[in-house]
Amino acid sequence: MQRLAKPLLFLLCLVPLVRLVVLALMDGLGANPIEFVTHSTGTWTLVFLLITLSVTPLRQLSGYSALLRYRRMLGLFAFFYVCLHFTTYIWWDQFFDWAGIVKDVVKRPFITIGFAGFLLMIPLAITSTNAMMRRLGRRWQALHRAVYAVAVAGVVHYWWLVKKDITQPAIYGLVLALLLGYRLLGRVQGRMRAAK
Repeated sequence: MQRLAKPLLFLLCLVPLVRLVVLALMDGLGANPIEFVTHSTGTWTLVFLLITLSVTPLRQLSGYSALLRYRRMLGLFAFFYVCLHFTTYIWWDQFFDWAGIVKDVVKRPFITIGFAGFLLMIPLAITSTNAMMRRLGRRWQALHRAVYAVAVAGVVHYWWLVKKDITQPAIYGLVLALLLGYRLLGRVQGRMRAAK
């Protein structure tokens, strides 16, 4: 069963993309399809980031160490969806108007922080292989702690994008705060045990 778990999870992670394709074929993307696709891919980027960050706490709380096998794939799916999100923006929204894109990044804070989060994800994706882990050694773990900053940037990007009802970004923010709080508590307890 464990041999099937990873392929099944991979297919499950593709469901948001398949849904978008089916909706596009059935003319079901609404009055503003660009906005629909942009929001959908952005939301799924954030969802996969939070799921990736939840793997370690779930493993520690459940004692099910096999969960670690799926963390890298989940993180790469977060990168996959952020690439779709960014591509939708520069292609369908801006039509590769680089001057307009630069102006947007500089003048609109929610795009600035979203773009910063995207840039931070690139080295994480590039160094996600076993070969890069061995090559970087201890520096690999230090580099991949940037995922916390990426998740914060993602939540803030969504929060600043929403102008009225902040319920959804607030929920993501609460989940992220719990995940980061759990890690902080673990570090404090570890230092206290070491001091004793």
